[in-house]
Amino acid sequence: MLNRKCFLIVPAIALVGACANTGANYQPVVDGPVGPNYNFDLQQCQQLAASQPAVDGSTAGNAALAAAGTAATTAIIQDSSDNLGRAAAAGALLGAGADVVAKNQNKEVIVRNCMRNRGYNVVG
Repeated sequence: MLNRKCFLIVPAIALVGACANTGANYQPVVDGPVGPNYNFDLQQCQQLAASQPAVDGSTAGNAALAAAGTAATTAIIQDSSDNLGRAAAAGALLGAGADVVAKNQNKEVIVRNCMRNRGYNVVG
């Protein structure tokens, strides 16, 4: 049982560590020289992105939809209702997680567009 927990904890830790340069903390790659206002502009663009919610009504809706879908799929495949609760919980986590990832990527887009609008040649 301990090994199963380790297999769940290690990827979660790796995922959190990989999020250092994502979302509102994203630092875009700029081609060419950056002026003296770069750090100030970047900070303001990151604050704009951070003002967007990470979780909202669509997150709950996606979690519910994924929970229902995985529970239904489990019931059809197994022809049993033994694991419906577990399947629904796993689906809810996946649905909510996918929505949060999408919102995180949207925050990166906000930072990139904000920096472009301030005159920087953002390439990534």
